[in-house]
Amino acid sequence: MCGIAGELGRGTSAEAMIGALTHRGPDGVRVSQVPGATLAHARLSIIDLEGGWQPLSAAGSTVIGNGEIYNYVELARDYQLAGKLGTGSDFEPLLHIYAQEGPAAFDRLRGMYALCLIGNDGRAWLARDPFGIKPLYLLEHDGGLAFASEPRAFVAAGLLAPELDEDAARELLAFNYTLGEATIFKGLRRLAPGEVLEVTDGRIVGAQARAPLPVRREAADDEAALLRRLDAVLENSVRVHQRSDVPYGLFLSGGIDSAAIATLMARLNERPVTAFTCGFNAPGAKDERTQAEKLARALNLDWRETSFGEEDFWRILPQVAWALDDPTADYATLPTYKLAEAARGTLTVVLTGEGGDELFGGYGRYRRALRPAWLGGRAAEPRPDDPTVLARWREAARAPEGLTSLQAAQWGDVATWLPNDLLLKLDRCLMAHGLEGRTPFLDPEVAGFAFPLPDRFKVRGRYGKWLLRKWLEGACPAADPWARKQGFTVPVEAWIAPRAADIAPRLARVEAVRRIRPDAEAVFASGEAGQRWPLLFFSLWALIHLEGASPTDALAAVAGRP
Repeated sequence: MCGIAGELGRGTSAEAMIGALTHRGPDGVRVSQVPGATLAHARLSIIDLEGGWQPLSAAGSTVIGNGEIYNYVELARDYQLAGKLGTGSDFEPLLHIYAQEGPAAFDRLRGMYALCLIGNDGRAWLARDPFGIKPLYLLEHDGGLAFASEPRAFVAAGLLAPELDEDAARELLAFNYTLGEATIFKGLRRLAPGEVLEVTDGRIVGAQARAPLPVRREAADDEAALLRRLDAVLENSVRVHQRSDVPYGLFLSGGIDSAAIATLMARLNERPVTAFTCGFNAPGAKDERTQAEKLARALNLDWRETSFGEEDFWRILPQVAWALDDPTADYATLPTYKLAEAARGTLTVVLTGEGGDELFGGYGRYRRALRPAWLGGRAAEPRPDDPTVLARWREAARAPEGLTSLQAAQWGDVATWLPNDLLLKLDRCLMAHGLEGRTPFLDPEVAGFAFPLPDRFKVRGRYGKWLLRKWLEGACPAADPWARKQGFTVPVEAWIAPRAADIAPRLARVEAVRRIRPDAEAVFASGEAGQRWPLLFFSLWALIHLEGASPTDALAAVAGRP
């Protein structure tokens, strides 16, 4: 995993851009010019520590990439590349395949990636993995097209004067994330998940997209056969996601998804797998450390626990606001950041359970969507006060025809909050510490199995993820897969409330807050509708990324804390 930046067409900003991304690639920076482009790469060494430096050239083409191509071994075998490869890099097979079949090569990739490829045919390509696990941002300007792994790169290079997009800011406060390709900065957009752009002379001349989910339904009803297939599919995904030349482990909660990953990692590794768990030190907080420890003992994991308390909250909050230059106001960013902080120095690669709920039907809102209205059923969508914002969400979450209502709800989440909240959180919080996060559930083989399943194998009675629970019941009974889930909450209100009266007027003076929520002081002081946390986060984010404050100064301005 790395940071990438570049200019297609005219431009001289790549070096300044990559200088702002060295936290993503602490092992070194390289900048190269190729015909029609300048490419820059900040490396976090994972595969082929000596030979995998980028920009990487082979078969007449050049590539820079952020992420991992997990099936590089199989690609080298299937395309008979033995003797042709000059490195052990997971990105090199792509260059040889491109030389054989052009942009169809992107469809062969199994992994998480954001990349730029300059082909031997003179064409330039930007591509992002179908789930949007890895980020990529684009800025068109007079000289051509600039791209980078994080928005801060454009600001550092003087290509972008950070100006707030008010519609996106309203989305942030409504959903805790922003929608679609537009970002919260005017003029800057994301490459959409699965999007592949063709660029000539710094101008976009073509686009195609690869969907993350198969648009089909499966009529299978042989439970035993499905459980065997699930075991094989998940084991294969975890196996390839472990491919690494550096230490790897996992983040372990008390939930089903990380328990499934832990079970398979324990099966596939001879030595105890290192696992990190975070719990909360606050009265009444839901804490999964007891269940995580029970599971760790059963699987013989090398288990490490870390705690999160009020001091951590005020220390980490401004650091998270800095890391999330493309913001998500999801409070799960806080323990994720703390876990990454704890794992740094022990691990370089971390496997996590993101995607299990979306693919196997785990959320309570899915179960509600399947109930009739007279039993409390309602659509699996957010409920913001602003109907205009809701209309934009519905458009972004629109599913293809022919899906069940459950599949349509899953599709909507995969299109909206998965890339722009959960995966954004994972990328920024881990990359701030030079760690690579990997998500074995978000794999085309797993998606191809899970999404088409009949609804009854996802939701049954009061249980979501029914088939995954049934598998875990046999694979690791200690995971207690049928226990009532505690739910994941971070007790932010307990830490904010005692200072709310002092924070409210300070927060309301922040220009971006005044523009988006003129009533912010009253709303924050009263604690109305759970708005304290998103308003506090947004105020810090705005001071840091719009007004140029340091994280320390931003916190002092809003919370009166040095």
